[in-house]
Amino acid sequence: MSVPQPRHIGAVNWLGLWTHYAKEVKRFYKVGFQTLVAPVVTTLLFLAIFTLALGRSLAELGGVPFEQFLAPGLIMMAIIQNAFSNTTSSLMISKIQGNIVDMLMPPISPGELTLGFVLSGATRGLLVALFVGVVISLFVPLRIHDAGMIVFHAVSASLMLSLIGLATAVWADKFDQIASITNFVIMPLSFLSGTFYSIERLPPMWQDIALVNPFFYMIDGFRYGFIGHHDGSLMTGVILVCAINAGLWWTCHTMFARGYKLKD
Repeated sequence: MSVPQPRHIGAVNWLGLWTHYAKEVKRFYKVGFQTLVAPVVTTLLFLAIFTLALGRSLAELGGVPFEQFLAPGLIMMAIIQNAFSNTTSSLMISKIQGNIVDMLMPPISPGELTLGFVLSGATRGLLVALFVGVVISLFVPLRIHDAGMIVFHAVSASLMLSLIGLATAVWADKFDQIASITNFVIMPLSFLSGTFYSIERLPPMWQDIALVNPFFYMIDGFRYGFIGHHDGSLMTGVILVCAINAGLWWTCHTMFARGYKLKD
């Protein structure tokens, strides 16, 4: 009988990374009605409410009908909310149930652990964006002006909110703390980022405030990909989003490498 030999992992544990990622994707896929279908219904409600409330007073924004201006912002808002909630809920539940040790014991590096969580959150965000976009297109004619900008900002936003959610879940000790970040950081930044309006209509002081909101650049660049109109600098937005994602990656990787609030 041959003696089992230890498996050589190499520089990257691809099998461990794939298993971690697949497990996280299956976690939200099993409750797909809640994680994938519900955001579509919520987004359609926002579309109906704002179109009925403001559609007549704002016939056009950015050179297009109001509903065409609004639709990309609603898709991006769905990405933001779902990418964030995916990583926060997954890691926080593992911490509360005490099975976080099952993730720390396997031969998976901090980078692989971080990447598995982040890619699964990004996957959920992009799937929700796809479903929301398809359904919205049944009611609002969506045209593509720059597909590259659409893909870049959708992926970047998914990664950013997955990273923010991951860092939040590592830091938090209970769901109340996650709710505080959601209510006092994520929601204000997303609602005050030009999702429902053009910042050109704001007073100068509020325009300056909007221009330091990273969510504004994600929505502005994403909307530009559809309608060809932007309120801020596209290059500034691309550089800022990439820099923030790099900083968030380093933060999350460091947290896992040090076992911050995970090995207590």
